[in-house]
Order: sequence, then structure tokens, then C-alpha cells
Amino acid sequence: MAHYAVRESPPLRGEIPIGTSKNAVLPIMCGALLTREDVRIENPPELTDVSTLASLLAACGCRVAREKGAIVITASAFRNPQDEEDVRKMRASVLVLGPLLARLGEARIPLPGGCAIGQRPIDQHLKGMSALGAKVSFDHGGVTLSGRLRGAVIYLDMPSVGATENLLMAATLASGSTRIENAAKEPEIVDLAAFLCSMGARISGAGTSTILIEGVQKLHGTSWTPIADRVEAGTMACACAITGGELLLRGARSEHLRSLLFKLSEAGVHIQDTPGGLMVFGRAKHPFEIRTMVYPGFPTDLQAPMMAVACKTPGTSVFLETIFENRFMHAAELTRLGAHIRVENRVAVVEGTPYLTGAAVRATDLRAGAALILAGLCAEGETLVDDECGHIDRGYCHIEEKLSAVGGLVRRLPASA
Repeated sequence: MAHYAVRESPPLRGEIPIGTSKNAVLPIMCGALLTREDVRIENPPELTDVSTLASLLAACGCRVAREKGAIVITASAFRNPQDEEDVRKMRASVLVLGPLLARLGEARIPLPGGCAIGQRPIDQHLKGMSALGAKVSFDHGGVTLSGRLRGAVIYLDMPSVGATENLLMAATLASGSTRIENAAKEPEIVDLAAFLCSMGARISGAGTSTILIEGVQKLHGTSWTPIADRVEAGTMACACAITGGELLLRGARSEHLRSLLFKLSEAGVHIQDTPGGLMVFGRAKHPFEIRTMVYPGFPTDLQAPMMAVACKTPGTSVFLETIFENRFMHAAELTRLGAHIRVENRVAVVEGTPYLTGAAVRATDLRAGAALILAGLCAEGETLVDDECGHIDRGYCHIEEKLSAVGGLVRRLPASA
């Protein structure tokens, strides 16, 4: 658990190093299960989700070691997870299904947990595994899959990131060819496919709606550095848009953030792509409209930080959330700071105000927690963000230190505070 004290801050100036992507690292860690040899993942972010998954893999019999800024995973002998509570802690644990099934011929996990931002069923995962030849059965709140995998044509009813990742991993060791249609296109999918190819997989089309996989008999070890975290980079760009100033987001890649950068530009924020990362200048001055969509549309994970931006931006900004049905929980917390927000179903209307006032607020989920810290940067007095459930540490590595280093008045309070 953590609590944060945030005070109104001057314009942020300086450089923020963007860490490796949590949403890339987690599936890559699961992909390490596909070989008996060592897999070295460089520069993993210091996040609780990464630690939780490392513990889960260790509990499955894998060797998981931290060595000089890397995680080394060896799955020479492993088994299905024994402690169901470990699996329920995080949604990404469902990504062990494909590798376990491909290597062992059987996989069983309880239905996973995660942030309470809406329904996130795994039906597309199971539908795809069934097409690959797995027998699927449910019992006592869990799911069991068994069988020898063979290539197939799989059509996803929606371009689910998790299902695409799971099926991509399972198909690498299936006999024959697999085609995944209506696949997710996120950069993390491309990174996972490139990682698997470095292990000997034969994959083409990652980043498009159709991915082709030619099954191989076995994969070998590799060393891999995951891509930079586009959500962390986007959140820090929003921090600049709220406070003004000038930030270099070291390592951020503009091609992964096109939709956000267009919206920030519409709001009057200046963006410059440089060899070292993204330069962000100035403060948001104009209202904007956002509709969350699957990639390359506007990411739902950046909707909350952009709503914090809208709270102080003159005019009326409108948000339409199409991905999750319960992802405006931060709106009620932002109103505690004096924000003018009206929510009806999946639409939120924000009337910008020049005055926000610090108050005690609660992080209802991971991205909401970051949005509240950002709003506190432009609120008079002190904002206390209660993150008793530890949401923020799941996705942001030392957010208070990174913001403080560029002038943000943010500090983490002792656990007893």
C-alpha cells in the first residue's frame, strides 16, 4: 500500500527516463516458459505486477533469478500453478495458459483478477485454444485445458490483446500453420512476436490484423530488451500538459503514441520527436474530444490522465469510453478537487476550471491513481492520494521520484501516515 502527498507544482522541466513496458514484459516472461533454456529479460521495471508474476513462475517450478539489471527465467522443469490465490492477484497470469498447454499438454488456472474497471472475460482465449485442439472444461472457479495443439485458423470476435498474446505463444509449438484473424495490433504484440522469433519461432504479420505462425518443434533461449512503456510516457506527457514546462521523455517512441500526441497537439501542447525520445513543451490551452478505441486508436489506459488534463483546460472536453464499462471511477474523485465533470453511462463531459483545490482522494484503479497525482500537481494546497490497494505501484515505477526530479512536488508517505 502507498499514500502520496501532492502539492501545486511549478512547470516541470528536465528529463524523465521511461522504463520498459509492463505490458510487454509480462507476456514475455510467460513466453519464457516455451523453452527449457535460459531467457534473459533486460531492464525489467520494478513493479509489483512483475514481482507477482515472477513469484507465480517460481511457484510453477521455474528458476527465476535477478542478475545485474535483468530477470533470468529457466523453465527446464515446471508444472501448473499450485496456489490459486497467486493467479487471482493479477489478470496477466492468464497468459501462462498458452505456454503451459503447448509445453505440458495440460494447463489449469483459476479465473484471474486485476483492476475493477469492467468485465474482462477470457472467452476469446478459450475459443482460440479450442480451435487449436484443446479440450476446455470448467470446475470450481477455474478452467482446465488439455490436448495436443495443431495449427488452425482463428477468428477473434474482438481484437483482444491478451487473447492474441496467449494464442500467439501457444501456436509457436503447435504442429502446422496457424492464422489469427482480427488480431490485436498493439506495439506489445509486435514486441512479443519479435521476442519469440529470437527464440526460433516463425511468425509474420504481427502489428497487423492477421498474424501467421508456422509451428516449430522447440524454441531456444534468448536475451531481450522490451520496448519502452508507452503508457508511462503518455502519463508523463500529460503531467507536462497540466503544469506547463518542458520535458524530455527519454526512450519514448512517438510511433507508439500517435493518438495521444495528436490530442495533446490539438490542446496546444507542442511535441518534438528527437533521437533521445519525445520533447513535450507547454500547457494545454484548448478543449478536446477523446474516444477510446483499440490500437491504433486512443488507449483506454490514457483516458484517466487526459481527464486530469481536461479538468484545468479552458472549455468543454468530452470523453467516450468504449473499451471498459466501468472506467470513469476517477471522475468522482476528481470532483473532490473541484473538477466539473458530468458522467452518463460511457460519456464524461468535463468543464475546465481555473481552480482546483487539494483534498483527500482515493485511487480506485491503476490509471486512476496516476490521474489523481497529476491533478494534484495543479491543485491549490495539498492533495492526499490514498492508494491502500497498491494500484499505482503495479504500473508506475517510482512515479513520485520521477516527477520530483523535474520539479513536481510529490512525495510518498510512510505506510503509517
